[in-house]
Amino acid sequence: MANCRATGRAGRKTEVLPRHDCCVSSAQPGLPQTRVEREPGVLVATEAEVPRGNGWLSAAELATLAGMRVPARRRDWRLGRWVAKRALAAVLGDSVAVEVRAAGDGAPEALVDGRPAPVSISISHREGLGACLVAGPESAVGCDLELVEPRDDALARHFFTPAERVLVDRSGHRGGDLAVALVWSAKESALKALRPGLSVDIRALEVTLDPDSGTGWSWRPLTVRHRAGTLSGWWTLRGRHVLTAVIEPPASPPVTLRL
Repeated sequence: MANCRATGRAGRKTEVLPRHDCCVSSAQPGLPQTRVEREPGVLVATEAEVPRGNGWLSAAELATLAGMRVPARRRDWRLGRWVAKRALAAVLGDSVAVEVRAAGDGAPEALVDGRPAPVSISISHREGLGACLVAGPESAVGCDLELVEPRDDALARHFFTPAERVLVDRSGHRGGDLAVALVWSAKESALKALRPGLSVDIRALEVTLDPDSGTGWSWRPLTVRHRAGTLSGWWTLRGRHVLTAVIEPPASPPVTLRL
């Protein structure tokens, strides 16, 4: 899990983002304005796709990696940075030197030549799969990957609202694992979009979605209500993983970014 900031219009069908559409004229001198200012994009990659060497990391990123002593943490961090850099290359072009750094609140920020790139990003990784959501610079975004697996009933009992627990119960034994993963993932995505740190109780967020609305790699809508309003987003299945994306202002489903 990790984060930063999206835009668009609801109701568009998910599509592949052609490489030649990723880079157009610049709103900031020297930096490209991007298609994701109109519709967000997402790139998903596996751990097996990450290069063994670290030549693709900047000096600052290498310093951050050197400070990590736990192998699993280093592996997850490299996967997150790799998927983020590939997503940014698809949007900004692979001729620019992109660096991803953590902001003061821990959310990732994309830099080009040391200056903020005209995008907002959110990164997530779970069990060998990584995802990066990219959107326009004036939007707030959050994405999260979770594994569909049996979980202790205490998770829903302590951290879900009554309505969310009803949603899980109605899903039955076979669908309950998916419903729990979706609700938890949507809450995580919303927290990333809100960027509140630890100041928001996750139980103050209430997720509405339909876990029975389909299967496969297509996007379905979700909403997350919080004290100040409601966030809109999308969810999808990727094998045994669920991927949620929260985008504010509301946006169309993320297009698939490819290189």
